[in-house]
Amino acid sequence: MDQAETPFKPNILIAPLDWGLGHATRCIPIIRSLILKNCNVLIACEGKIRNLLGKEFPHLTFIELKGYRIHYSKNRWALSIGIVKQIPKIISTIQYENERLKVLVKEHNIHGVISDNRYGFYHRGIPSVFITHQLRIKTPFGMLTDNFLQRLNYRYINPFQECWVPDNEKESNLAGELSHPAKKPFIPIKYLGTLSRLRNSSEQNEKYLLILLSGPEPQRTVLENLLIEQLKEYKALVVLVRGLPGENHELKFASNILVYNHLPAEELAQKMAEAFMIISRCGYSTVMDLVALRKKSILIPTPGQTEQEYLAQHLMKNNIALCIEQKKFRIKNALDVSSHFGYQIEHFSLENNMEPVIDEFIAAVKTSMQ
Repeated sequence: MDQAETPFKPNILIAPLDWGLGHATRCIPIIRSLILKNCNVLIACEGKIRNLLGKEFPHLTFIELKGYRIHYSKNRWALSIGIVKQIPKIISTIQYENERLKVLVKEHNIHGVISDNRYGFYHRGIPSVFITHQLRIKTPFGMLTDNFLQRLNYRYINPFQECWVPDNEKESNLAGELSHPAKKPFIPIKYLGTLSRLRNSSEQNEKYLLILLSGPEPQRTVLENLLIEQLKEYKALVVLVRGLPGENHELKFASNILVYNHLPAEELAQKMAEAFMIISRCGYSTVMDLVALRKKSILIPTPGQTEQEYLAQHLMKNNIALCIEQKKFRIKNALDVSSHFGYQIEHFSLENNMEPVIDEFIAAVKTSMQ
């Protein structure tokens, strides 16, 4: 085939939020799909996100994009107040990323943009998509604050052409009111279904307890230290994945504990398949991975992260996961309770509308180029 007959590949720029790793991991199946659909994918990010996605897609082009760099507190109420204090920095970053995108579109001839929770990452001249599972943002301050934040949230979402929600559209869903509020943004909302980077493995020999650490600091380390202390009394086999891509420092543990700083998606899926139980944070992307692999889990919502605390209630109500507060968590007791918990994860519907939604996006990109 000569050069004139080579199919045109649109340049699609993806930018995941840097609050933890979940926004990046749930972009992985979208990136895979775009590549298979003959798109040239570029990724805008920095730090741990760059390390994680660089391991999954070493052949792709990465562009430096400053993150929100939010600081978290160890204290539940201090965390909420601390986020409020950082609102000026958040607004400044939104303005920065919008101006930065204008430059990137020209420099890299970008034809379409996908933003995972980066509010300023849209361009009025090309198709721009916003990804979120939080149309309704929960706070510890009550409904009036929640309603105000929802209006503010929609103000930033509505400049995009459409919004993709990684959840089932029907009543059987993972995020409850977060993804299915009574009032929605003006722009089209498209539900992708359960979005997971992990593929189910045929290996189901349940050999060990698997612990997955994730989320922003300092709470990732707080939970790590708490579990390490409790594991001193646990003598069976444990696999601990610390959630630190790019980290080379290794910690020393007892001989029954196998430790990884990070695992690529394929290896992580294998480890999850081989676990009889998984202990993790209640992060939404982790929840989608667990449901996709049909794995029983014990989840610990991050103290002060109201979204995770709401998710924990919703998952418990629907018997998808056993959820326990961090201050009450004891490994032995949690495993005892889990043995009597009526898990219904096998019955959860695994809708997948991602492929047709991406096809429509690519068609819109090509139309805008004509």
